[in-house]
Amino acid sequence: MERSRRTLLAAGLAAALAAGLGACASSEERNSRSEGQFTDDAALTAKVKSAIATDAGARTASAVNVDTYRGVVQLTGFVDSEDQATRAVSAAKKVQGVRSVKNDIRLKR
Repeated sequence: MERSRRTLLAAGLAAALAAGLGACASSEERNSRSEGQFTDDAALTAKVKSAIATDAGARTASAVNVDTYRGVVQLTGFVDSEDQATRAVSAAKKVQGVRSVKNDIRLKR
């Protein structure tokens, strides 16, 4: 009787573990990028950074961080003026392949 009880407990734990891992894998799959998507995002990040340097200036480009995830660009950092922030966002939006731009640029105070 003790042996069958342990076997049943082990089977139950194994089933619970398998179900838990399955849930983690599907969640991770939705949030992860393929190697191609990662490469595309890296290339898009470089293009946006270059566009900001060209359109808003090297000083603005060095103050703005660019992160890209599946074509969505997030701009962060601190700039001296609202004009610099506006020009950086405008430059990012012009880059082919950018789906949207999240502007989290802040003004230095």
